[in-house]
Amino acid sequence: DYAVDTDFRPLSFSANAAVNGEVVFAGYGLSTPGGYDSYAGVDVTDKVVVVLRYVPEGVDAERRAELNRYAGLRYKAMIARDRGAKAILVVAGPNSPNAGKLIPLTFDNSLSGSGIVAASISGDVAATLFAGAGKDLKEVQSQLDVENPHFLGRFALEGVELAIETAVERVKATDRNVLARLPATHAGTTETVIVGAHYDHIGRGGTSSLARQGEEGEIHNGADDNASGVAVVLELARALADAEDRPRNVMFAFWSGEELGLIGSSRFVDEPPLALEDIVAYLNFDMVGRLRDNRLSLQGVGSSNVWRRHIERRNIPAGFNLALLDDPYLPTDSTAFYPKGVPILSFFTGSHEDYNRPTDDAETLDYAGMARIAAFGTTILKDVVAARERPAYVEVQNTTPGGGDRDTLRAYLGTIPDYATDLAGVKISSVRGGGPADKAGMRGGDVIVEFAGNAIANIYDYTYALDAVKIGEPVAVVVMRGTERVTLHVVPEARP
Repeated sequence: DYAVDTDFRPLSFSANAAVNGEVVFAGYGLSTPGGYDSYAGVDVTDKVVVVLRYVPEGVDAERRAELNRYAGLRYKAMIARDRGAKAILVVAGPNSPNAGKLIPLTFDNSLSGSGIVAASISGDVAATLFAGAGKDLKEVQSQLDVENPHFLGRFALEGVELAIETAVERVKATDRNVLARLPATHAGTTETVIVGAHYDHIGRGGTSSLARQGEEGEIHNGADDNASGVAVVLELARALADAEDRPRNVMFAFWSGEELGLIGSSRFVDEPPLALEDIVAYLNFDMVGRLRDNRLSLQGVGSSNVWRRHIERRNIPAGFNLALLDDPYLPTDSTAFYPKGVPILSFFTGSHEDYNRPTDDAETLDYAGMARIAAFGTTILKDVVAARERPAYVEVQNTTPGGGDRDTLRAYLGTIPDYATDLAGVKISSVRGGGPADKAGMRGGDVIVEFAGNAIANIYDYTYALDAVKIGEPVAVVVMRGTERVTLHVVPEARP
């Protein structure tokens, strides 16, 4: 018998079940569009599959980058599941980082399971399984690491059977948005401008961490991401509270769950405490603490025809080197508001080497720059609050794909997933106007359950299935629209 947390540990997305079966080794557990297939010629139907963590250690940087796209634990579990395996066991081989260590049981930002029993096993357990079949794990891994074309790195562990039972409880907790309403000085108005920033970060890192060697497990304080945004919003609240004339209401919002997929702001717009049509505009501040070369990015400018006028006029005294970006589909809370018909404007000073690392600390912030951004944001906010006409909402169509960026080689549908749901499949929060999904008739609220013939159980299945399709070649996408099963034909485009 093997002991949990010593010899094996379930992965957070494991199905809860008891299974047993013959054991098959499938190399690094990879299957890529480029032709690397750890399962070629081996039948894993109703078997327990053992795979190595990561990618081959001896490959060059270009090959490593190619394979790393398909080396995620969720992806390896999906491949094993789709090949018919009962369970997947992952081991960090003797040549790998974290050799022999179990994988931490941490939430990977998805509420959905993988549909297969999944666990990590220790190096000692793996060595015992291999020895039972007369194999040596280190020797096998060494051959796989150099991609020896004469070595068959996938085989049944003859005479070895294994039984495993997993029971992972996903404990849900309630978090809270923090909202403050500043009433208008004009009686009777219901129109409201919302100003927001997320106040959560990533704790000790988890799967979102970019911590370097030696930093693992340290507290990630998130000074720029997003204590800087919270501080600036508080400054705007102070300034507006002192204003004698406020024709519209102003709500100041501090969102939870942004790092987990815009959960707090999405909940707000799905169950709003005020009528959505009364929300005049949403201003967002996310990572505004690293002003460099006087450069400030304003995103979502295309969401209303008034933004450029306000920005250009107010920047004359502010004097920023501005980058104005039309795209309103952003990896921040403003994306919860825009599909609901709300013009958005998001302030951002750019990414940096401390992003999602424990080194994103208070001493790295440019406080003078934050004060300038707060003053600039206050002038724009006051303009919107006082303007006779509310900002007109503009539906931004899919932009023309650019050239030269490697990411443009990846297929793109223009879907915005809802990360806050634990449904089987992928619920779509909204689709980008003019994008492939929009053209095919996909709607917000649809749940993708099948993509190009592959079952979709979670966001990871969807992401990897999308990676495997080709630009310009139609694919069938099956969605649940309420109780109706609908097949759509989508033509993927290059990423804009």
